[in-house]
Amino acid sequence: MAKVAKFGGSSLADAAQFQKVAQIVKRDPAIRFVVPSAPGKRDKNDEKVTDLLYKSYALACAGQDTGEVFDKIRARYEDIRSSLNLKTDIISEIGVIRERVDAGATIEYTASRGEYLNGLLLAEFLGFEFVDAAEVVFFTVEGVLDAEKTNHVMSKKLAKIGHAVIPGFYGSRPDGSIQTFSRGGSDITGSLVARAASVSIYENWTDVSGFKVADPRIVENAKTIRTITYKELRELSYMGAAVLHQDAVFPVQISGIPINIRNTNEPDDPGTMIVSHLNGAPAKGDTITGIAGHKGYCVITIEKSRMNNELGIGRRFLEIFERHNILFEHLPSGVDTMSVVIAEKAIRGKLESVMNSIQEELQPETMDFIPNVALLAVVGRGMARSVGTAAKLFAALAQAHINIRTIDQGSSEISIIVGVDEENLERSISAIYGAFFSA
Repeated sequence: MAKVAKFGGSSLADAAQFQKVAQIVKRDPAIRFVVPSAPGKRDKNDEKVTDLLYKSYALACAGQDTGEVFDKIRARYEDIRSSLNLKTDIISEIGVIRERVDAGATIEYTASRGEYLNGLLLAEFLGFEFVDAAEVVFFTVEGVLDAEKTNHVMSKKLAKIGHAVIPGFYGSRPDGSIQTFSRGGSDITGSLVARAASVSIYENWTDVSGFKVADPRIVENAKTIRTITYKELRELSYMGAAVLHQDAVFPVQISGIPINIRNTNEPDDPGTMIVSHLNGAPAKGDTITGIAGHKGYCVITIEKSRMNNELGIGRRFLEIFERHNILFEHLPSGVDTMSVVIAEKAIRGKLESVMNSIQEELQPETMDFIPNVALLAVVGRGMARSVGTAAKLFAALAQAHINIRTIDQGSSEISIIVGVDEENLERSISAIYGAFFSA
C-alpha cells in the first residue's frame, strides 16, 4: 500500500515542524511521495512566505527596492537550513529568485517559489528525490490544468522513483513559464500525485484534526466529521470550509482514492476520511454532515406576471450575465419570480449595465438588487431520507430572529443553501448547529 502525504504551510513553518513531518514520514514506510506547501505562520503575528513573495512582486512592479522583503524570506529558509544542518545552497537559490523578480518575473513565478524552496530543503532532509512540479504538472496556454497530460507524464516519472518530494501549488504552461493554482492549490497537487502514483490513500496533513461540523471560530468545540463523501466535501469547501481546496477532490475521485485529513501536531488522531460513497443509510442523528458559509454575494430578482408561460425567459435572463462575463452561483425561482445569486466582486462595475439590459430585454414588472448577502450550506447525505430537516433548519433561524433572503435545495438533496444578511452569518451557523447537535 502506497501513500501520498501533503503537508500544509503550518506543518512546515520552521525547523521544529520539519522534524515532526520527518517523524511522520519515517514511521510510515507506505509514504512514498510528499507534497509540501511554502512555510506558513509560526505564530499569529508572523507572515506566510507566500505573502512575502507577493509583496516582493508588488514592490518590484512599483520600481521599489525588494531587499527588505527578501531579507525576511532569506532568514526564514536559512533558519530551517542551518537548524537541520542541511547543505542545500538556499541563499544562492533565493538570490536567483530575487534577480528574476526585480527583472520583471511574473506573479505566478514569484508566488510559486515558496513551495519550490521548501521542496528542496524537505527533499534533502527526508533523503527523497526532488521532482520540480514544473516538469510534471501542466497547464494549457489559457492557464487551465491539463489533467490528462499531467497524469500521463507524472505517472511515467514517478514509476521510476522510489520516494520523491514534489512541490505543491504550481506547474508549467506550454512555453515553460510557471502557472499557479489558486491559493491553497498545493492540495490539488497532492491529489494529482495520488492519482498518477495510483496510491491507496492521499493524506493531507494540516494543523487541525480533520473537518469540523462547523467553523470552530464560530462554534466552540464543534464536533469532528469522521467520514464524509466527496460530494459533501465539495459542497462545504465551495461554501467556505477551508481545510481542503475545493478542487482537490477531482483527481482522486476519478480513481476512487480516499483522502485522509490529519493533524501534523497530533499525528495519532485519525482525522477525517473522505470517500467516494458510504454504504447503507446514515446512522440515526447523522442527518447533517456539516455547515459552512461565505460572505460576499448579492441577489438580483425579477418579477413578472405569467412568467411561467413566457418561453425562453430563463435563457434570456442568464444570457445577460453571460454577455457580461459573470458567473452565477444559484438560481432560485418561483412561478412569477426568478433570482440570480452572484458574487459581488463579479458584478462590480457592471451592475448598471446588467440592470439596464434586464429592463430592456425582459421588461419585468419589478426588479430588485440585494447586496451584502451571505450564503450558508447545510450539507448531509441523510437529509433526503429524514422528514422535517428543512423545517428544523428554518425554525432554528426563525427562533434566532434571522431573516432569510433566498432558499435553494439541489435535486441531489444533500444540501440546502440559505441566503442571509452578511451580519447574520455567524449567528445563523450557530443557531443551526445548536438545533441539530446540541444535546
